[in-house]
This record gives sequence, C-alpha cells and structure tokens, in this order.
Amino acid sequence: MNKFIEILVGLIFLVVPIFVWIVNLWGFGDAALVVLKGGIMWGLLLVGLLLLIIGISELRE
Repeated sequence: MNKFIEILVGLIFLVVPIFVWIVNLWGFGDAALVVLKGGIMWGLLLVGLLLLIIGISELRE
C-alpha cells in the first residue's frame, strides 16, 4: 500500500473515534470508558497473579 494512503487511513482511524467520543454519538464514549476501566482492572489482577507466581517459583529455588 502507498505510504500516503497508510498515513491517511491511520489518521482516519485515530480522528474518527476521538470525534465520536467527544460528540458522544450513541453513547460510545461511555461504553469505551467502561471497557477501559474493566481492562485496567483485569490487567492489574493478571500482573499481580504473575508476580505472585514468579515470587513463589523463586522461593522454591
């Protein structure tokens, strides 16, 4: 694909969601915040579990 087309498509993919979020079209902004908050919580839980497993495996050695 042409470099300019790639840049244009990338800008469209960046600008359109930001515009929809600002305008709050069909409640997409609220839904995005809920998904983001849920993703952060799951990420923290998985990082904590990973660190716990690594710590236990280091105690065994």
